[in-house]
Parts: sequence; structure tokens; C-alpha cells
Amino acid sequence: MEGLEVLSRAPEATDAILTKEALAFVARLHRAFNPRRQELLAARAVRQKRFDAGELPGFLPETKAVREGTWKVAAAPPDLQKRWVEITGPVERKMMINALNSGASVFMADFEDSLSPTWTNVIQGQQNLKDAVRRMIAYTSPEGKEYRLNEEVATLLVRPRGWHLPEKHVLVDGAPVSASLFDFGLYLFHNGYALKERGTGPYFYLPKMESHLEARLWNDVFTAAQKDLSIPHGTIRATILIETLPAAFEMDEILFELKDHMSGLNAGRWDYLFSLIKKLRAHAAVLPDRAQVTMTVPFMRAYSGLLVKTCHRRGAHAMGGMAPFIPTRKDAELNAKALAKVKADKDREISDGFDGTWVAHPDLVPTAWEVFEKDLGTKPNQKDRLREDVVADARALTDLAVPNGTITDAGLRLNVNVTLQYLSSWLSGNGAAAIFNLMEDAATAEISRAQLWQWIDRKATLADGRTITKELYRKVRDEELPKVGGLGNGRMKEAVEILDRLVLADTFAEFLTLDAYTVLE
Repeated sequence: MEGLEVLSRAPEATDAILTKEALAFVARLHRAFNPRRQELLAARAVRQKRFDAGELPGFLPETKAVREGTWKVAAAPPDLQKRWVEITGPVERKMMINALNSGASVFMADFEDSLSPTWTNVIQGQQNLKDAVRRMIAYTSPEGKEYRLNEEVATLLVRPRGWHLPEKHVLVDGAPVSASLFDFGLYLFHNGYALKERGTGPYFYLPKMESHLEARLWNDVFTAAQKDLSIPHGTIRATILIETLPAAFEMDEILFELKDHMSGLNAGRWDYLFSLIKKLRAHAAVLPDRAQVTMTVPFMRAYSGLLVKTCHRRGAHAMGGMAPFIPTRKDAELNAKALAKVKADKDREISDGFDGTWVAHPDLVPTAWEVFEKDLGTKPNQKDRLREDVVADARALTDLAVPNGTITDAGLRLNVNVTLQYLSSWLSGNGAAAIFNLMEDAATAEISRAQLWQWIDRKATLADGRTITKELYRKVRDEELPKVGGLGNGRMKEAVEILDRLVLADTFAEFLTLDAYTVLE
């Protein structure tokens, strides 16, 4: 096709994904909307310079009328009314079957934080989705165990990659195609009609947005794509992850821009903390060990409360955060303690007014479900809780003080250890890595490496009095390396090189995955 080049062959049994028609559709979207995508990414950099100069994010004066208006988003379709428990995971065949069968309300199939975007993973993921939509997905393990869909399955949502990411294996007019438009376009082209015929629809989770203008771009993409494929306007629905600090100040505006295609907003913890460090790196308080920065610290309470209030005022769902624990058959006591923490976290979310929550493992679904069922009974959600007690307070959102917070030697070592393990896993093709009984994804690595950079840049002090320097980081890194198998384990050598570049640089790198993607197959 003129102007379009696919640089790698389709993986086995996926020829029906990269059809001429599907690629032409993606190319049309890219040509129509990539110039605005590039402009908006440039606008992020301009705004960051203002933050670095001392400006704090705030509510936009030019959109005051939107915030004060009485508008509502479109009513949720029937299969998105009840979203008590959502399970997430990569578009890997066996994991998808287990997630769809888990008893959760929704399964978010992920091309983003929990997927290592190798060419094979991305294209096979699209084939897996196509098979799942048609209930043809099946898997037989090397041991002969068969996996098939139950009669009742979770509602399927798909998370494409963020606006900042390219798909380097496909060029349009000589430049890499937008990964967002590639993931979205292929899924919609192959499944839009089939989903509608089955009484559901093409539903999406959209990550990493930083402004309502980026939401407007998505809305324009949806409108054009539906028109192109003769799908009724409003069939596509989106839930937005409010996981950047600028987006927290534009929640009303994001809902407004996507109101015909809106389902709700989600409060994501690690990516939001990563964004706080990134956006306020020049002048904000230094965060303590990430384990101490829970959803109960003041600025996280301000953020999550405002999200619930904003969503419910506009008739949208407010979705809570992730429970990443992975149960183990080897330690019943560990399981019991972890499940008690999961329950306490979900109790907090339902008390705060959230309409649903996230889990990373099928075994956590019953615990989370029980919390929502006990409180809501026959109600599908609690959008009638308007949280009028919450005040939109810009200072509360940007005051990063953590009462009694400390940076410990253990916290420093954990950030180094986990990031190295995750990077090696990601480079090896696995973006959902089980580390210390937690399901970790790119967000964990981002907050961990961001803290390491911030602690060095700000000359932070450990609880034992030592200053965190580049030399101390190198010493800790060398001491942690044997614990993760040494340089010969997997792609650990490259993981060390990447982490060193990110942590030891004088300037903060926007995204770990942009650096790591350059060496991914």
C-alpha cells in the first residue's frame, strides 16, 4: 500500500489481523490525527517547562463554564452499569481466558502497562481479542490442560497504548504509526460489528492523558472511526485513567469532551504518583518510601475524593484502584494477611463512593465482590452519592507532604531490585511480572525509578542519616544484582544499563518505556 510499510511479518496464525483493509483504516486514522497528537505532545513539554520554573498546576480559568455547567455524560450501556470488580491483564491467551472466566464484572485486556509490546505480543494480542469476541478463544497448555470460556464471562474492555508511544514496526509515510491509533484501529476494525451484534460494544480504557485537549482528540478519533465504519455515533465507550497530575485538574473537562462516548474515570495509584514526581520534580516535597504513600495520605485523599465527586455529578462511574497481590499455595498465613489488606482497601473505596475496583488475580475477585455486594446489595453502582463534602482544592492536590514519611535503606533497595527485575522481564517479552507476590507492571517500574532519580537529584537523606547520591545508588545496585540472578540472568545486563541511564541522568526522562522500547524486538 502506498505510504504504508510493515517492517515485520505477521506472527504465526495472525495473517487475518494485518489485512490490507485493516491497515488502510489505521493509516487513515494516523494521517488524519497524528499531526494533532504531535502538537499535544509538544504542548506537554511546554507546560513542563512552566512547572520546572515554579508554576503549580491549577484549574483552568478558560474552562470554568464547563466545570460550573449542569451537563451529564451519556447513560452507560446495560453491560457497563455494574462494574463492581474489574480484573486486568495483558492480551495473552491463557490469562485472557482466566480473566474472562474469573467472575469479575469487567476484564480490561491491556496493550499498555502490563504488556511488553513486542511485535509478536501486539499482533497475537489482536488475534486473541478477535477470537475472544467470537467466543472461539481456547488454549491447551504444554501439560495438556485445556482452557475455554465459560457460559458467563466478564464484559471486555481494551486499553490501547498511550498517546506518547509509537509502533515502530509499521510506518505511515515514513514515520512510525501512533501506537494508540494502531491498537485502537485494529481492534475496532475487526470487532466493532461483532461486538454490537452480541449486545455489547467496543469499550476502551484510555491511559496517560494530560489534558482535556487530548481527550478531545480521542473523541474526534471515535467520531471519525465510527463514521468511517458506519457504526452508530456513541457506540464506542471509554473509561479514562486519571493517572497524571494535570488530568486531575481537568476531570470535568475530560468528561465533557468525551461525554457522548463516556463511561467513567479511574483512580490509578502508581502512575499518578509517578506523574506527581515528574511534573513537580523541581520544587515539590520529596516523597518517602513508596510503600508509605498510600491512598490515605492527604493529597491522595484529595485526588480520589475529587474524582468520585466529579464522576457522580456528571453521571459517570468512579472506578477505584488496583489490588496487585498474587495468592500463593505455599503460605496460608501470607495469603490471609494480604487478603485482609485487600478487603480493608476495598472497604475504604466503597465508603468513599467508588462504583467498582480493580484486582490483578482471579483469586481476589471474591474478596472484592463481597465488599461491594454487602454494601450495594441490588444496586449496580452508587452514582447517587454526590460527595458534596469534597471541595476542589488545588493546594491539597499539590501538597505532597506525607506525615511521618521516611526514606529507608529497605525502600531504596526495593526500588532498585524491583525495577531491575521488571525491566529484565519486560525486555524478555513479559510485561506482567510476579515479583514478591505482587503483579507488577510498567507503572511500578516508573514510580520506582522516578523516586531513585528524585532522591539523588534532591540529595534526600535516608532515615539512618546517609545522603542518597549517585555513588550510593551504584553501591546498592551492585549489592542487589546477585539477589536478582546477576548480569547473566535473562536480559539483566540491558536492564542495568537502562536503569543507570534513567537514574543517573541530570534530566528526568519522560517515560521508561520509550527508552526500553528501542531495544525491544
